[in-house]
Amino acid sequence: EGDPESGGDSDDEGDSDSSGDGEDEEKENEAEIQRLEEQLSINAFDYNCHLDLIKLLRQEGELVKLRRARQKMSELFPLTEEIWLDWLKDEIKMASEISEREKVYELFERAVKDYICPEIWLEYAQYSIGGIGQEGGIEKVRSIFERALTAVGLHVTKGTALWEAYREFENAILETAQPAPGSIPSPEQQQVLCSQLEKIHTLFRRQLGIPLLDMEASYAEYEEWSEEPIPETTIKNYKKALQQLEKCKPYEEALLGAETPKLAEYQAYIDFEMKAGDPARIQLIYERALAENCLVPDLWARYNQYLDRQLKVKELVLSAHDRAVRNCPWTVGLWIRYLLAMERHRVEHSIISEIFEKALNAGFIQATDYVEIWQAYLDYLRRRVDFTQDSSKELEELRSAFARAVEYLKQEVEERFSESGDPSCTIMQNWARVEARLCNNMQKARELWDNIMTKGNAKYANMWLEYYNLERAHGDTQHCRKALHRAVQCTSDYPEHVCEVLLTLERIEGTLEDWDAAVQKTENRLARVNEQRAKAAEKEAALAKQEEERAEQRKQARAEKKASKKAKKTKIGDKRKADEDDEGEWGQEEELPSKRHRGEGDGVLPEEDMEVETGLFGRSEKPDGPTIPKEKASTSRKDIPKVFHDSSKDKVTVFVSNLSYTMAEPEAKLRELFGSCGEVVEIRAVFNNKGTFRGYCYVQFKEEEAAQQALALDRTAVEGRPMFVSPCVDKNKNPDFKVFRYSTTLEKHKLFISGLPFSCTKEELEEVCKAHGNVKDIRLVTNRAGKPKGLAYVEYENEAQASQAVLKMDGLTVKDHVIKVMISNPPLRKLPERPEPGRASLALAPRQIYGARGKGRTQLSMMPRALQRQSNPVAKAENGMVQNSPAASSDPPAEPKRMSNADFAKMLLKK
Repeated sequence: EGDPESGGDSDDEGDSDSSGDGEDEEKENEAEIQRLEEQLSINAFDYNCHLDLIKLLRQEGELVKLRRARQKMSELFPLTEEIWLDWLKDEIKMASEISEREKVYELFERAVKDYICPEIWLEYAQYSIGGIGQEGGIEKVRSIFERALTAVGLHVTKGTALWEAYREFENAILETAQPAPGSIPSPEQQQVLCSQLEKIHTLFRRQLGIPLLDMEASYAEYEEWSEEPIPETTIKNYKKALQQLEKCKPYEEALLGAETPKLAEYQAYIDFEMKAGDPARIQLIYERALAENCLVPDLWARYNQYLDRQLKVKELVLSAHDRAVRNCPWTVGLWIRYLLAMERHRVEHSIISEIFEKALNAGFIQATDYVEIWQAYLDYLRRRVDFTQDSSKELEELRSAFARAVEYLKQEVEERFSESGDPSCTIMQNWARVEARLCNNMQKARELWDNIMTKGNAKYANMWLEYYNLERAHGDTQHCRKALHRAVQCTSDYPEHVCEVLLTLERIEGTLEDWDAAVQKTENRLARVNEQRAKAAEKEAALAKQEEERAEQRKQARAEKKASKKAKKTKIGDKRKADEDDEGEWGQEEELPSKRHRGEGDGVLPEEDMEVETGLFGRSEKPDGPTIPKEKASTSRKDIPKVFHDSSKDKVTVFVSNLSYTMAEPEAKLRELFGSCGEVVEIRAVFNNKGTFRGYCYVQFKEEEAAQQALALDRTAVEGRPMFVSPCVDKNKNPDFKVFRYSTTLEKHKLFISGLPFSCTKEELEEVCKAHGNVKDIRLVTNRAGKPKGLAYVEYENEAQASQAVLKMDGLTVKDHVIKVMISNPPLRKLPERPEPGRASLALAPRQIYGARGKGRTQLSMMPRALQRQSNPVAKAENGMVQNSPAASSDPPAEPKRMSNADFAKMLLKK
């Protein structure tokens, strides 16, 4: 038997242990609550932080703090159905007094405005039934039910529950109105009974005219309940609704079977309802889609556009715009549409200004977004001004806003993004136009343009001509002439253009002295320009010639080194003959696997470039396709039959590259790796004539589907190097073919991180990033050898989380390295332009161009092409070999002179 005392001691110890664990957990939760509150004080727009705080406070039973936390979150964001239902249920439990019930009613009113949710409306109606005993209680319940039916009564799958709840309520009222058994109802009672019966009849008829699931059951219930035959009109409407339900069923079934976010399915449903043209149904399907995709800005934009152009109901339109910017505050387009909608519906100026201030604090992800929102607000202020008056309060407010906008871009935006977002000063240009055209204040306009030119715009011809046109329209000839003289002196992109405009002005309006002065000035300026261009051309030509000479020397050095190696290794007799025969077929590929410059004709990727995949068949030596060397087990080559690639098998073949040259038995290794994709027919590993593996091969499958699945293995690490897997495409037939696995466009849900320590692992980076949202994928960028480059791409679930992560992580220190974080927007991959020979021509680029990740770049590129620095000065022949310059090719090529290492070093030093 056990000792009861020892058993008691054991129980005490267990109780104390559990008590200690509970205290530790409570302390941890308190510390976490404090941390979350501090984080929200720094960034109130952290959605996930709000959720975590509410969850912890509810768990700890901190009702006062919980209510405050929910209140703060609801002021910033529309809350989901789940959050609202939890909040409402907690408040309902605590509401006992009439005054407390009124607060719950107010909470319900806020809840139903965020999203159209049938469950919240049903909860609201059922809660209101509890107050039926108060004065006007019955009418209040009916009013809530009617509003609920208007909002969600058309919901095909969830609307039936509301209709049934409404009918049950009215049936309960009918039971209370029935006279006592055996008694004769008075005329007043009879009238009340008839009125109540008619209410229930009306509900049945209204419901049966709407396409809802289980309509047949509702119709059968009505037949059983009604003592009178169902009217023909009701039957007709019921059959029509049934037909409409059959049309809706495919879309409802598609939504039921689809996975989140169901955007394609909802869009198809929206298109269907748009063709039908019922505004109430269109609004409902949009609201259903937004309830599940509240963080999709494009969906909000389409919905708001429909409301703006079709329904035009003030309360409905403004409510939708408000919810849009609260859900997606980082999207500047939604704020601009909101400002326009408020102006359209004549909202008070103070409210519009308040919304604009909220937009400035929304945390846009690009500098140009702030320029756009300022421009939209300034447009609104300009439309308020009556310019027939010399001065007014509205005009002064407009001028003050222009000045504030310029200062805001200079201080706030430039400090955050290292650029103002408005390099061409469009806001100041518009301000100058307003002053000149609408206020007749050319003096102020000239001051503004003087400021614009001092910001680095004086070198652009189009900026001078913009100012000249303004002077021409609203100024005088003297200032026009002065502006053009300055333009001739300062313009560096199109001096010929401004010179021509100056001469045209003097030809029409100038005196002889004016004409002479203009001719002399333009001639002197163009002479200096031509002299500078000639010097630049000479410098470029000299650089190009030097590069050609260096390339020729490198070519000769490689040839001599190759000949030297061959002389040492060549044996007499049959071996020498075999090598000579091989040279005829394989001579061009002897240099591999040494590195080559990009574009020299082979299919091996340069090690300097990790991201760009070039040729799959870099060179074709036979008319009917490139020759593929067969793998060898030893360095001795017998009469092995040549293997030619069959281009008809391209669709079932993939090109594999960037493999290690030291890989043992590549065929066996790759067959095991690609076997999971499908049946492998053949693996052709490429070797040189010495039996060394060249790092690439061709994998042929039996089915095309298997080849497509094999592409998913691209960038898989094999023996410490990322293996590249690409479609099999003949580069001779498709010279422009490029393969790049990742997007090169703006992706607002993805971050680009630079400055990471090379030792940072994927797991460590994920630990840093997941605090700001749900991380879907992390890609650490490596070079071709698999070594980290300190760069990474992090993909979040949506734009909201990504934008929050940028605000919090940019400038963060990771292992003593300060990282830079921005929205992913890689620069376009451009092919180098070859300068045109002969006469210089001008290449005009558009003024509004933005570089990588939304940052402004130099806007104009008008230097003559002949004077631009060549991106690839060494001319190349089609087969990838360097062409000799005219000077070098005038004499027949001499036999390469054998040089020692010392001779070779002297030759290089002379250069």
